[in-house]
Amino acid sequence: MYTKDGERYFIVDAHIALWDARPENQRNIHGKQFIDCFYDYHSNLSPEAEKWPYEQYLYQGGERLMRDVFEHGYVDHAIFQPAHLGEFYVNGFGQTEEAFALAQANPGRLTYNHHFDPRNGEAGLDRLRADAERMNLKGVKLYTAEWHGESRGYKLSDPWAYRYIEACRELGITNIHVHKGPTIRPLDRDAFDVADIDHVASDFTDLNFVVEHVGLPRLEDFCWIATQEPNVHGGLAVAMPFIHTRPRYFAQIMGELLYWVGEDRIQFSSDYALWTPRWLVEAFVDFQIPEDMSAEYGPITTAQKKKILGLNAAKMYGIEVPEELRLPDADEPDSGPREPEQADLAVAR
Repeated sequence: MYTKDGERYFIVDAHIALWDARPENQRNIHGKQFIDCFYDYHSNLSPEAEKWPYEQYLYQGGERLMRDVFEHGYVDHAIFQPAHLGEFYVNGFGQTEEAFALAQANPGRLTYNHHFDPRNGEAGLDRLRADAERMNLKGVKLYTAEWHGESRGYKLSDPWAYRYIEACRELGITNIHVHKGPTIRPLDRDAFDVADIDHVASDFTDLNFVVEHVGLPRLEDFCWIATQEPNVHGGLAVAMPFIHTRPRYFAQIMGELLYWVGEDRIQFSSDYALWTPRWLVEAFVDFQIPEDMSAEYGPITTAQKKKILGLNAAKMYGIEVPEELRLPDADEPDSGPREPEQADLAVAR
């Protein structure tokens, strides 16, 4: 755990990955374009001391992840959010079996979320059911802009996507994480649009929809949707490193999120290995809204920081938090997902 000025923080890094972008795993030029774009984000938004050499960035491996995230990074628990990208990488970008094995070996520290692609049809549904049983899945991570043959993206409101989300409900997979943020070359920016979140959140009120990257650069659209849909949450991956390069922009992001969405539906994410959690945790605990912006946004309290840094994700995933690190209202019911029969709208057929 992280301790600062007598305050102790339970840290859940809600978005990490193991990936393999080495040349031998790149299927085509797009594999190199993708990791090069990742590396540009890493290089441009990281403090100088936190930048990795390019060759190291192509593949980290489990041993380094455990050291960076837990030994040096203050993290108490972390959640894998893999991206497959099978059109770009021979064995996939996110290392499913390696990450799952690491989570099995460290169940107190790691949770493995999986992926699916509704364009895989019935065969993909069968695979999802088998994977859910084998991996005891609580969540999935979706890339709606992922390429699939001639297709360059899909919407969560597509009929096949609905069948997969219905299967998630049946399988007890209650947390649907969706990349709805900045594009990554060569993926199409518009395929990450947040509008389809509004559709599915209304129809599946018993599931959590975690919008990773809080919709950037569509923050306003995300906030309006999340304000209306209490089962929509925001993941701070990619938003977090702006705390270093653009602190006023980060203050605006946090101010808008706290105003519209609220402190109970925001989750800290380092997006490891794009960035390492240590400096992000330190910077966020120390961060405050600039004085000339505070009249509009107000301060960020220590209790709010504790929720964002770990307690919110811990509650969503049933991660045990030591009693001394909980907040007084930690066991109160939230306004999140409801039972299916209480849905505002019947699921579209």
